Amino acid sequence: MLSFRNIAVVLLIGYFAVFLVYPIYKAFAGSLHEWNPLVGTYRWTGFDNFRQILTDRLFWDSMWHTAVFCAFATVFRVILGLGLALLLNSRLVRFRNTLRGLFYMPTITPLVAVSFVWLWMFDPQFGMIDRLTGLHINWLHDPRWALPAIILMTIWKDFGYATVLYLAGLMNLPRDVYEAAAIDGANGVQTFLRITLPLLKPTTLFIVITSLISYLQAYVQILVMTNGGPGTSTYTISYLIFDQAFQKYNFGVASAMSVVLFIFTGVLTLLMFKVSGETEGLS
Repeated sequence: MLSFRNIAVVLLIGYFAVFLVYPIYKAFAGSLHEWNPLVGTYRWTGFDNFRQILTDRLFWDSMWHTAVFCAFATVFRVILGLGLALLLNSRLVRFRNTLRGLFYMPTITPLVAVSFVWLWMFDPQFGMIDRLTGLHINWLHDPRWALPAIILMTIWKDFGYATVLYLAGLMNLPRDVYEAAAIDGANGVQTFLRITLPLLKPTTLFIVITSLISYLQAYVQILVMTNGGPGTSTYTISYLIFDQAFQKYNFGVASAMSVVLFIFTGVLTLLMFKVSGETEGLS
């Protein structure tokens, strides 16, 4: 008789085979073909798709936009999340549990809904952003400001996630270490830099890695707010893949881009783990 554990294992294997292994295999295989399901084309071309994307200016522009997006969104997610967690963990703030819930609410709100709200807020005629700041910027229709506007929205939506994780980390820090530091005469800044930050390193690493993986795949907010524009100023690599696959039906080219993104994400994650391990070894 099959036990519950065996059934669960079979179901998990089936799930990963169907929703993880097969799509990855299909992307690798499709990257080597001229693939257009709209007309039924699936012809072997070897590495032509990779040669095409590596000489495509839009591909490299999209990679640059993705790098800028990931860097700013991740850094500010960490800084704001940690700063707010420290504040909520202190005794200076009342109603801390309520505030934790409020700050976490944007994280669990559907991204499409948040994107539409911020689309209205960035409107140059009746949007809240220009009214509050006194600025007169056509945010989402100016190539200089469209990507920063999307980054700003993304930071606002996501920093609550980092706040909750940092709060959990702060609550589990050993109190005796802080007591020993106080006895040795360490001030607040020294305690934060030499005790709190190093002890929160695993939490920070987790937030950074999950943030980078998530932001490398960002396209929903771009699709809703700018549709890649103005021009191609907000094209990220994931949006470019979406554009090639589901708007131009160049599934072969899109698959090649997906393979590049997959390899890049894997290498970046391994490098971060390696750097973190070497840092811990030195400390």
